[in-house]
Formats: sequence, structure tokens, C-alpha cells
Amino acid sequence: MKKVLYSVIFLVMTMSLAQNASSLKVQESTEFRDEVRSGSVISMNTSANGLTGVIRNSQKHLLFDLFDESFNRIKNGKIPMGEKERFQGNLSFGNTVKVFTVLSPSKKERILYCHEFDIDNKSYKKTELFKANVEKNQSIFSGGNKRETGFAMSPNGQYFVVSTDDIKKNSNSYTAHVYDSETLRLIYKKAYQKNVEKFYEANDLSIDDEKNVYTLGKLFLDGRSQKKAGKANYDFLLNKISSSNVQTIKIDVKNEEKHIRSLSISNINNKIHLFGFYSEEGVGKIKGGSFFDVDTENMLITVNKFFEFPDLVYKDLYVENKIERQKEKELSDYYVDYTMNDDHGNTYILAEEFYVTTQFVTYGMNGGGSSVSTPHYGNLLVLKLDKEGNLEWGRGVFKHANRPSYNAFVKNDKLHIVLNSGKTLTEMDDGRVKVSKNLFESTSLYDIAFSEKGEVNYNKIQDNKKHTIYRPYYGIYDENRFITIGERGGKKRFLILN
Repeated sequence: MKKVLYSVIFLVMTMSLAQNASSLKVQESTEFRDEVRSGSVISMNTSANGLTGVIRNSQKHLLFDLFDESFNRIKNGKIPMGEKERFQGNLSFGNTVKVFTVLSPSKKERILYCHEFDIDNKSYKKTELFKANVEKNQSIFSGGNKRETGFAMSPNGQYFVVSTDDIKKNSNSYTAHVYDSETLRLIYKKAYQKNVEKFYEANDLSIDDEKNVYTLGKLFLDGRSQKKAGKANYDFLLNKISSSNVQTIKIDVKNEEKHIRSLSISNINNKIHLFGFYSEEGVGKIKGGSFFDVDTENMLITVNKFFEFPDLVYKDLYVENKIERQKEKELSDYYVDYTMNDDHGNTYILAEEFYVTTQFVTYGMNGGGSSVSTPHYGNLLVLKLDKEGNLEWGRGVFKHANRPSYNAFVKNDKLHIVLNSGKTLTEMDDGRVKVSKNLFESTSLYDIAFSEKGEVNYNKIQDNKKHTIYRPYYGIYDENRFITIGERGGKKRFLILN
């Protein structure tokens, strides 16, 4: 009876949202089938000649597919991997895709390989970059971060950096390895953040056209806990690494009531900016955004700005009688996914709510069991800053998913968020739109479009029932079009949004 009553209340409080057709032009490729079962898309890149290369994972192979301008498959390759070889990261520039794997031949040895796929020349080669010794079966790359911290490429594509962990029993440090992108020649390697008493956690990585590496991370003041005695137990450090020197500065807010929750590096035309969130309430919370300009020549912070989230963010996410309470509590568990620029120098910042819950599951009558971790990909924050770092507007997307589900790009001065949700979005009686899927509901693919001034439209691209289900998370935006891949009945095809 209670379930029936709750269902009636829900129907009274919500109504179907009038959904427009997307302004983006929709195109689908012909279907194709794989010879072996494939996993996720590792990388997708389009060359200047209009050829698209797609690299995917399988249990024992890397799969390399090549498609022409009409997305007909013209080449299919299977690259064998070792039994203990695992995908680690990827970088793309021009017509070349680099995929990195780590082989673990023993508990104490790690070998990093670079697989290069030349899209235009339809060629492939595998190169060993280096070997490393580890303790206690350790990884050479930081784990658990939502943002990539191990690989980065310079804006001109001539250099790339690999940053590895050197975790020892009584200390930890990191090493930046800088390579020539064309020859894979090691230009230099440099250790940084060597600490015996304090632990450093990498948060972001970048490299400029002059081969300078920038790493951003947290230096914990005591142990590895995020807070001590209710206060933040870390400082954010920005490191500038060259072949001859390491310079480090602390990102200081100069305000005891504020502390930085998270930061990420934006490298646009070799100018380093830092974007993130701050809190006044406590560690793990966020009250607003932060923006820093960095004079990389002198390693100084030249601009330091903070702004609270506007009311519209909270109105998009919470029922009206909870908004003021939520402002006081602040938001939790948001991580920056994208920093994107439009043609006018404005910056869009997208952050997703992400957390993991753990539940103990028992097996049968004997009382045995194990812990099961469940990731949650929740609401989105969307902020637009002008070229001076001032907030123009902020919005929220009321969302829930159990896997990485969305992608974003800026086209013709509009921000587009592409994701799957329930077949029919509902508008609550307070105007909020909930983007989620009910238990027995089919799904649809949506384009959530934001205008220059922050007005939002929820546009349906397709109903997924009896159609190919596309995974926007694995897509790319290149040459003014968004491309992603999907599957139906064992057959795959591409979706192209122009």
C-alpha cells in the first residue's frame, strides 16, 4: 500500500517535460562486427585527412579500427598483449595516437610500453620506454584519481611527459620523464617532491612547448588524512620542472576562512591557469569556485579570485525549502572533469559529483561474504567564466548514474552535454528537471544545451529502444563534430553530431 501511495504522490508532483529535438545534425555510420569481444574505447581520433582511428581494449588484445570519412571500416587490427600487461593511458595529436601499457613480469619489475598508431599511414609500432623496480608489488602510477595524472602532451604535440610514482617503504617521490613525441627519445627525467616525512598526492599534470612540466598536488602536513582537528591537513603545491631545476610554490589563499578543495591545470596557448573549488565549512565541502593566474617565468600567483555558487545552481539541484540549509552545509564530492574555452576566451568548467559506497554482502547460510563497492556519478555543476576569470553564470544538472555517462563540448557558442537518461525526463513542480532512469524504464540519448547566457534546453536525440545504444563518455569532439560509438545485437556503429 505504501509503494502505491508513494507512486501516486510522485506522479502528482511531477509532469512530463516538453523535449525538443536537438539542434545538432545527427548522422549514423553503417554497422560492423568484431571478431573478438571488445571492451571499452581507449581512444578515438580523426586525422586531417578525415580518417578516424578507434582503439579499444579486449582481454588479450588492443583492437585498432580505421574508418573513412563515411565511417566505413577500412582496416581492423588485433595487437596482442602480454598476460600481465594492462592499459594505463593514452595521448593523441594530429594523426597519431599513443597508447601506454604496463607489463608486470614479476612483483618487483614494471615495463612501460608505448603503442603508436598512425591513422593516415595505417601503421603501428610498439616501443619500450623504460623499466622500473618497485616494492611490495606497487604500481608506478597513482590510482584512484578521477582525473588523469600520469600523461600529458604539449600544445604543439612535439613533447609528452610521463609522471611515475616512486613509492618506497619510508618515503615517496615522483619522476617526470619527458620524451620527443616523434622519435620517442628521452629528453630528460627529473625527480620531484621527494619526501621522507610528508606524503604528496598528484592531482594534475601539464607540459608546455618549452618542455617545462607542471604538476599540481597535495602535500599532506601530517600523515595522509584530509583533515586534522577539523582543519585541512594539506597544502596545494604547483611544481615547475625543467631538465635542470625544480621550482615549487604553495597555492596560498591568504584567508584562514577559505581552503581549496580541488584544483586542476588549464594550459591554453602555453598559459597556465588553475581552476577549482574552495570551502569555508570543512574538508570535502565546496562553497564556490576559484581561479588563479600563474606567472610561470617567475612562479608567482598574479591573479587570485573566489566566487560563491549563484542561487540558480542550488535551485537546479534542490527543493526550495532545502536550499538555504544546503548553502550552509555546502556541496560535497565534486571533481572537475572539463575546462573548455570558446572562441571569445570564455571558460566553461564542468564538475561531477562522485563518491563510492561500500556494502557487505553475505553468501548463503554460512555467514561468509565480501565487501562490494558501488560508484555513484551524481549531479553536475556548470560554470561559465569570462576571459578575466570572473563568473558569468552557474547552473546545475540534477542527475544520477552508476557509471561514467556524459561528455561535453562547446560548439557555436553553446555548451552541449550529451548523456543517456530515462526515456521521459520529468519536470518537478518546483521547475527542476531530473535526469535519471527508473528501474523498468527504457533510455534515451539527450543533448542538454546551454546558451551563452546560461539558458538550458533538454533536447532528445533518440529513444534507445530498438536502436543502437551509444556511450557518450567514450566519444571525442574534433573538427567541429562529436563522435561516439555504440552497440546493438553484437554490432557496432558510430554516431556523429555536427
